Amino acid sequence: MPDAGWRRARQGNSLSEVYASIRVPAADASFWRKLMAFWGPGLLIAVGYMDPGNWATDIAGGARYGYTLLSVVLISNLFAMLLQHLAAKLGIVTGRDLAQACRDHYSRPVSLVLWVLCEIAIAACDLAEVIGSAIALNLLFGLPLAWGVVFTVLDVLVVLYFQNKGFRIIESIVAGLIFIIFGCFVYEIVASNPDWLALSKGLMPRLEIVTNPAMLYVAIGILGATVMPHNLYLHSSIVQTRAFPQDEPGKRSAIKFATIDSTVALFLAFFVNAAILVTAAAAFHGKGYENVADITDAHKLLTPVLGAGAASVLFAVALLASGQSSTLTGTLAGQIVMEGFLNLRLKPWLRRLITRSIAVVPALFVTILYGEKGTGQLLVLSQVILSFQLSFAVVPLVLFTSNKAKMGVFVNKPVVKVVAWVISAIIIALNVFLLWQTFTEGA
Repeated sequence: MPDAGWRRARQGNSLSEVYASIRVPAADASFWRKLMAFWGPGLLIAVGYMDPGNWATDIAGGARYGYTLLSVVLISNLFAMLLQHLAAKLGIVTGRDLAQACRDHYSRPVSLVLWVLCEIAIAACDLAEVIGSAIALNLLFGLPLAWGVVFTVLDVLVVLYFQNKGFRIIESIVAGLIFIIFGCFVYEIVASNPDWLALSKGLMPRLEIVTNPAMLYVAIGILGATVMPHNLYLHSSIVQTRAFPQDEPGKRSAIKFATIDSTVALFLAFFVNAAILVTAAAAFHGKGYENVADITDAHKLLTPVLGAGAASVLFAVALLASGQSSTLTGTLAGQIVMEGFLNLRLKPWLRRLITRSIAVVPALFVTILYGEKGTGQLLVLSQVILSFQLSFAVVPLVLFTSNKAKMGVFVNKPVVKVVAWVISAIIIALNVFLLWQTFTEGA
């Protein structure tokens, strides 16, 4: 029974306008045909792991400590792979996205608190995308940051236009933007000519990361910026765009292919995050530029330091593609969260306008009053807010997928359950430490 173990019965489908809108081949179809049918949601998820909020932490880690923190980027992605698997499984098995699951499990007051926290996190994520896009437009075209912030509001029209053309169109646009980001960083790595031996050693965790307080702080920042809470809500919803059979074999197959899709896509995200850190390490570490931790400074220095003419331009192009692709997923996440927690359906343009205004107003205010320095600090603040919200998304997700009454035969195996709770505890502890450090330093 789909409502077994839940406080409330299921009310409607997640993203009802695109629910089960993409056909899935019959059970006897080839592996590759099935994979292609499920391919797409993972790319939308991967975007959140390479958004502009991640760039500053990766640049700081590479410039200050060389390749040492590559292992942190890798571990963060491995954590993300398991959590996204659980999010996909929740959506496929229960027919609920994470927001709907919270509404149907918790009391009304608790559900409303979780909704408010999630809306704040999505606004913070949108803030990072707005600022990242504005910085990219400034770097590429010299557009003042304030005008860049205003210009990003226009993407509402683009998103709404393509959303009406079908979900596959959205997935294709994001895939194209990811390809641009990927291509730009292939060039950056070749141009920076990294020390490949040191790079490979950097993938192995070192005790120094924990014993050196300054390095630990940057490492926690990388982790906090990598695992995004809104992605868990998003993934649990968009896997339901596939019209798979609602029986045990159909759900088992859907979980399998959705997991392959998200895991491969997150490897692409790992490459991008690792490439940002590697480029910063090769270009700045040990060359007198260890204090580079700002996107704008990195852009200015890449071409003169590397001697590669296109390095700075492609860096900015990748940043713009990152900001715009994150905008698409942020739109969907906002819709999923509001509809899921409140069962409230607004017209897409109105929902987008509300979310965008919450992000644009503070960004515009800070850019006019404080300029580049202010926007950089606002970018950091957005990541702190996301870190705070992460625990409130991860704990319910692990709790629901470990509950046999809710998941039936698909409940987490004992090993998965233990690993998931250990990862949750690590994320919570590190993010609490990051918040404490941030606010005590600012005091």
